[in-house]
Amino acid sequence: MSADERSEAGEITLRYWAALRSAAGLAAERVPAGSLASALDTARGRHGDRFVQVVGLCSVLVDEQPVGSRDAAAVDLPPGAVVDLLPPFAGG
Repeated sequence: MSADERSEAGEITLRYWAALRSAAGLAAERVPAGSLASALDTARGRHGDRFVQVVGLCSVLVDEQPVGSRDAAAVDLPPGAVVDLLPPFAGG
């Protein structure tokens, strides 16, 4: 599905990296558009305890822009957005 098709379907893409990818058992999935908080709640509901632990440690990018310390409920995810969830990486 192309970004335009995801947009039309009212979905965003969550992309998982490193330990979070392992915890989820997949590299990416689509969830309904809305707030970052609602997208993360949807993902937490789909995956196990390890996922919930690791996602809480992640840095978040929305369309390649860092979310930083902003409240997840205040971060709007329009249809077609891509969210990268990056757990801490070992090394330099």
